[in-house]
Amino acid sequence: MTHWANVPLLAIMAASGLQILAAFPEMGPKGAPAGWYPLQGWTPPAWMRAGDWLAGARHLHFGLAWLFVANAVVYLVWLGISGEWRRRAFHPRRDARNALQTAAWYLRLRKSPPEQELYNGLQRLAYTLVIALGALEVLSGLALYKPVQLSVLAALFGGYEGARAFHLLGLAALLVFTVGHVVLVLLHPRALASIFTGGRRA
Repeated sequence: MTHWANVPLLAIMAASGLQILAAFPEMGPKGAPAGWYPLQGWTPPAWMRAGDWLAGARHLHFGLAWLFVANAVVYLVWLGISGEWRRRAFHPRRDARNALQTAAWYLRLRKSPPEQELYNGLQRLAYTLVIALGALEVLSGLALYKPVQLSVLAALFGGYEGARAFHLLGLAALLVFTVGHVVLVLLHPRALASIFTGGRRA
């Protein structure tokens, strides 16, 4: 249940986040342009946004963020109690070589797939990185939510503007991962049940 719940949560948080972005589309300090940001002044179209206005979007965004955090905590506790983290987490000594070989096979640089367990090294690397990215998204979001009270946290991201930039780029990365994940599941319908059951047992 915690697995599939992330999809609607991320979708609505992304839409409300774009509504917040629409109020302040420039990414530099005090509304100034930022050289690294290619969409200066771009306002997301209305169909991509949720929350109707800035305050409404903020309430929606942060309200769902706490549900996202609670969902993640339940999942992480389950990983720890069940011991499932041993199968799913990336362990460099065990998985690094397999991850490289699997990537080479996907890129057609290798003729045959490497030997695999229930999860290959590349899957474990992706899942571990996306959990770490999700944690950083929460921390950068807190820095944006309370930039004065959590000024030390904001400073770790390079200040308010740095936290905002990281939060936006992190959201884009999470959406790319989620869309790719869902597409791969739809291409392999037998895996669809694992979204609800938490995965097959070896």
